[in-house]
Amino acid sequence: MSLPVAPKPALRRFQQARWDEPIIFELTTPGERGVLVSQVEPGVRKVVGDVVADLPASLRRPSRPALPEMGQMRVLKHYLRLSQENLGADFNVDIGQGTCTMKYAPKINDQLAGTPQLTAMHPHQDPADAQGVLEIVWQLERMLAEISGMDEVSLHTQGGSAAIWANVAMIRAYHEANGEAEQRREVITTIFSHPSNAAAAKAAGYEVITVFPDADGYPSLDALKAALSPRTAAIMVTNPEDTGIYNPAIREWVDAAHAVGALASYDQANANGILGITRARDAGFDVCHFNLHKTFGTPHGCGGPGSGANAVSAALAPFLPGPRVVRADDGTFAVGELGERSIGTVAPFFGVIPALVKAYSWIMALGAEGLLAAAETAVLNNNYLMARVLAIPGASAPYATGRRRIEQVRYSWEELFQDTGVSSEEIGIRMSDFGMHYWTSHHPYVVPQPFTLEPTESYSMSELDEYAATLAEVAREARETPDVVRTAPHNQTVHHTHHDDLDDPERWAITWRAYLRKYPEAVSGQRFPGESVAS
Repeated sequence: MSLPVAPKPALRRFQQARWDEPIIFELTTPGERGVLVSQVEPGVRKVVGDVVADLPASLRRPSRPALPEMGQMRVLKHYLRLSQENLGADFNVDIGQGTCTMKYAPKINDQLAGTPQLTAMHPHQDPADAQGVLEIVWQLERMLAEISGMDEVSLHTQGGSAAIWANVAMIRAYHEANGEAEQRREVITTIFSHPSNAAAAKAAGYEVITVFPDADGYPSLDALKAALSPRTAAIMVTNPEDTGIYNPAIREWVDAAHAVGALASYDQANANGILGITRARDAGFDVCHFNLHKTFGTPHGCGGPGSGANAVSAALAPFLPGPRVVRADDGTFAVGELGERSIGTVAPFFGVIPALVKAYSWIMALGAEGLLAAAETAVLNNNYLMARVLAIPGASAPYATGRRRIEQVRYSWEELFQDTGVSSEEIGIRMSDFGMHYWTSHHPYVVPQPFTLEPTESYSMSELDEYAATLAEVAREARETPDVVRTAPHNQTVHHTHHDDLDDPERWAITWRAYLRKYPEAVSGQRFPGESVAS
């Protein structure tokens, strides 16, 4: 690739704010108030004469809730300080969270999802008063059906792994309906498909067979054919894989699965580089899913709220999870009853509405041409960045050597590690000193000393240059001043830590009550209404 000549970007001078901010329970001041709690509604309390009778026992707590007591101004300062002690997609070049598609989430979509007309609604509300949001859900299903080429879509599941579980459940239900459930006890996946495919299949009781790449770095068609048999329930594959490699023989994979009576399930967690270019149904898949909180511009949100979308062929439509929104002949919308063959509910209600509204808004704003442009730009950005990264001594991109990737790459620092002893994890920690985010990969580390970058369509050439220049600087430090890298971070809220506490569950305290039980001396006997060490 011939790269444009650009001035060397200056490395960002970054220093993380440090407030030594206590957790909110430690900031409590008994009697301090931030809000005035409303009185009990007249319809709830019982008045006898001029006396308000006690509430029913079922509505009373045995003791006051153990909540922190703080004024509004102190609460505001507390959370603003915490925000300054964090990096995030709106602060830094966030391309280092490969496979998670950390793209720009338009703020106008946050405003749409936060309108009082939406936030004040309830899933049990009369459908007659919820026609707008029900129509959005129904239309979004139609859009995703078109984008995937599939016949029916359910937006019921609340994340990618939940959607994969629903795929497995539908596969099992399909074979049960055909009387082959006992015969078909194996699921085939690839080593670089998202691990949730293997995990969901295993959790459902299937034996998982994993296919590795061939000599050219592509998922091995020969290995797949050797693994397929009348025992195969399905193939469950991600394409492009988490390496960024697109399987050019994907139609042959699907045809081979169908030849033995198995189904084909498409994990489209990495769909950001193929929107408008290819569709699941075009390759013959029976079922697929999207992560709306990745591909369709809704914030990833530190693990939630997510939203999955299951899309299926007509043959699997009766098994879709729900409930789902239906449109009546008169054009009105309602929440439909589950069909007899549905796998049932995987999550409460009919979808994560704020995430669905954001995805709907993102698609509507871009349109078909915009979706294609986003995918093409994501691929361009990724291959530009790959050329920059591979110019850094010690970096490589294993598998499919010399070939283009789609929307991400799983790189390796193995050569640098052998030369310096500095690991990919240590490089990632040092990157945070420059305000950069960085991720290694899923375990196990099949790619040695991995780091996975996904620039998406959101980042400019100058930002990609800055990120690559920062990687090059840290790689230089690893060779010339390795202790600087090993003892990082230096500019962060928390400096270098050891993993002893993280690796010992006996030391974990993930709630305030657990912290009080394990470390009561740390808070000098401080207690709250209704709280005790024993609690």
